[in-house]
Amino acid sequence: MKKLKVMLVFGTRPEAIKMAPLILELKKRAAEFETVVTVTAQHREMLDQVLAVFEITPDYDLDVMQPNQTITTITTNVMNRLEEVIQAEKPDIILVHGDTTTTFAASLAAFYNKTAIGHVEAGLRTWNKYSPYPEEMNRQLTDVLSDLYFAPTLQSKENLLQENHPVDQVYVTGNTAIDALKQTVAQDYQHDILEKVDFSKKVILVTMHRRENQGKPMEQVFKAMKDVVNKHPDTEIIYPVHLSPTVQKLAHAAFDGIERVHLIAPLDVVDFHNLAARCHFIMSDSGGVQEEAPSLGKPVLVLRDTTERPEGIAAGTLKLVGTEYENVKQEMTVLLEDETQYQQMAQAKNPYGDGQASRRILDAIAYHFGQLADRPQDFS
Repeated sequence: MKKLKVMLVFGTRPEAIKMAPLILELKKRAAEFETVVTVTAQHREMLDQVLAVFEITPDYDLDVMQPNQTITTITTNVMNRLEEVIQAEKPDIILVHGDTTTTFAASLAAFYNKTAIGHVEAGLRTWNKYSPYPEEMNRQLTDVLSDLYFAPTLQSKENLLQENHPVDQVYVTGNTAIDALKQTVAQDYQHDILEKVDFSKKVILVTMHRRENQGKPMEQVFKAMKDVVNKHPDTEIIYPVHLSPTVQKLAHAAFDGIERVHLIAPLDVVDFHNLAARCHFIMSDSGGVQEEAPSLGKPVLVLRDTTERPEGIAAGTLKLVGTEYENVKQEMTVLLEDETQYQQMAQAKNPYGDGQASRRILDAIAYHFGQLADRPQDFS
């Protein structure tokens, strides 16, 4: 039986975290699949951290990152450089992930070269093209171009069917983020931050970086965080600050000199997952964190006005709080002072996966290309 050649294309830290379990699963099934790993390096340093953790060496590195890069320059550079790789390798299918500019640009390059596209984490929607921006349209346009859809949840599948994507090409797989947690969280984890932070207190882990939140929204959230931590002496905050100069400037302006707010460098995936497992709750505008935290039993206050992950809201493990000062302050206070509400969120069932998403995705690819007799069962 001919091996199927699978090319994976990704370029940012979140994509790498969620594609790494797929790469590891492909290596286990080397008799069935030939693997080609291509990175765009849309985010150079943060991508490299993840590659090192999972011991992944790309076959191709497009190295597109530039100072002051724009969405347009990323898109055109990815398309121009990726086309040569596609033509040289001639993969049976190209796998992209989620909703980054790399995702959309790689999908368009694959389409122009008449190569099948598999979209990992397909079907997430807010139905608002500017929230999040540009991610919402990146994923919608990628789904227009795709041939196979790996929806993490039943809701994601329903979104795809609502848009008239073929039902026989949609597979509910769970999210590969849950697969990654099995590789990263450890009881004997050690990190310098553990010596700086008093984990007998209620430690809040924060991530905030999205384009639409830079500026006044961040300023309001940071003010709420500062006021809450000043009012609650049993509370500390850890904030790994994104490398964006704008985010760096806002964070340091707000928190420099505040003793129990720890601004630290961005964490690699192992460090982040293990700190998340040890914190009291999480505040984030990240999509991936919304999926990972339920597996760790950690409530998440989502610092956005919309979310493409409504399953976590329905399950009760996430709460959409936006960025307005009063609301953020109130919801932080609830989780610090109301143990009943805290436990309701902490103990909510994880709707995002069981750690078997990568296996289901590869089974679906094998089935699609006629190398597996039975269609794989959906995650539920």
